[in-house]
Amino acid sequence: MKLLSTAMFISLLFMPTSGWATPMEDSSLRLKTLNNYQINTPVMVSSGLPNRGHFEALKSNGVANVIDLLPGDRREEISLVKEMGLNYKNIEVQWGNPTLENFDDYVAAMQRFESEDGMTLTHCQLNWRGAVFTYLYRITQLREAEHIARQDMDAIWKANDVWLKFIEEVKNKYL
Repeated sequence: MKLLSTAMFISLLFMPTSGWATPMEDSSLRLKTLNNYQINTPVMVSSGLPNRGHFEALKSNGVANVIDLLPGDRREEISLVKEMGLNYKNIEVQWGNPTLENFDDYVAAMQRFESEDGMTLTHCQLNWRGAVFTYLYRITQLREAEHIARQDMDAIWKANDVWLKFIEEVKNKYL
């Protein structure tokens, strides 16, 4: 029996793995389908709206905290992330009216999550709100070079007049 077990083990080592993926490869493949997914810093990522599979992949890659910037009924997402054991904060950012209070709430949530283990995901529908908020956090709180953080934001979208005004308001307050 021991000989058979050893033979089976050796055959598994050399078995073709096409179609198989390790858990890390599987989560990376799932994240490739997450709209505008971006690694912002070693402890911050941002994206468009994740589904259950994306949340599972994010969790397996170290995400423990979620900041959702979407307004409206978020009960389904709240239930899902709670079920998965993730920390959650919703900041309702209206598309046509982002506010300094929204960003203040974001800073407070990020600072609270920094004391927790794991990475923080900031997300919205397409990662346009998220890209602006992560950019602003990086330059105002983490004191990253603006041109580096700005490159990441610009890779997601080019801010319109409403959002450019918001960016200036936040910079004026925090820098």
